Amino acid sequence: MRRSRTSAFVPARSPAPTGAGGGLQPTRSLAAAWILVVLIAVPAWVLTIGQARDMGVEPGTMGMALPLFLLLWVTMMAAMMLPSMAPVAITWVRGIGRRSSGWARTARTVEFVGGYLLVWTAFGLFAHVALAFTGGLVGDHPTAGRWIGAIAFLLAGLYQLGPLKNVCLRHCRDPLSHLVRYAGFRRPARDLRVGVHHGAYCVGCCAGLMVVLVPLGVMNLAAMAGLALVIFLEKLWSRGVLLSGVVGVAFLVLAVLAPFQDWMLPGLEGSMPSMNGM
Repeated sequence: MRRSRTSAFVPARSPAPTGAGGGLQPTRSLAAAWILVVLIAVPAWVLTIGQARDMGVEPGTMGMALPLFLLLWVTMMAAMMLPSMAPVAITWVRGIGRRSSGWARTARTVEFVGGYLLVWTAFGLFAHVALAFTGGLVGDHPTAGRWIGAIAFLLAGLYQLGPLKNVCLRHCRDPLSHLVRYAGFRRPARDLRVGVHHGAYCVGCCAGLMVVLVPLGVMNLAAMAGLALVIFLEKLWSRGVLLSGVVGVAFLVLAVLAPFQDWMLPGLEGSMPSMNGM
């Protein structure tokens, strides 16, 4: 009996790395792929930590020109996002391996990853504009930082509890049906389209969390590590949806407290007078 076109992209014996419950289900066949993920994510974290230590935490873009900002932004996203999106990428790459070999397989894999990072690069453009605006505003009006921080936490909290977050998180937690549909995409650039499509869902899932980098600081290592952990658990933990809601409520609480607690706004405090000095 002839196999369907999409069957090559569905694991024959093992289930998808993320199931309906969001639990991670590793198999021995995925060991090499997970090693590759570690080999990419660890250097990305090393580079990010090195840059963060050199630059510190300051308001806005810290004087970075757009090309340098985007380079650091993509490195940060590779460090923060790759562990949580690895199950989807590995499942797709396994499908590629069944239909391609050698350089063709490598090229298709690079195309998929490139499409994913392309979306995050586009989001980096938006982040640069937002950070430049807030940094300039705080520089001209130091006390505005407290209200910028409050608004950022408020927007992040509302987004975490909103419908778009729920749709995108559901996609990221149970991607197998989407991967099967991706197999029906026509060439050319099918793998690029798949990377862009999944990257768009990933941005939609994490956009609210990225907003809090405005008050916390875009190069704040503690904030990056904490957000990376939240993203990982949201997508792969069985109670990830509950965690997403709890984080949203926590952001709303921080929005109320931010105008009165300078220590909560390290990414904006560089230009703000202390509460005691006012």
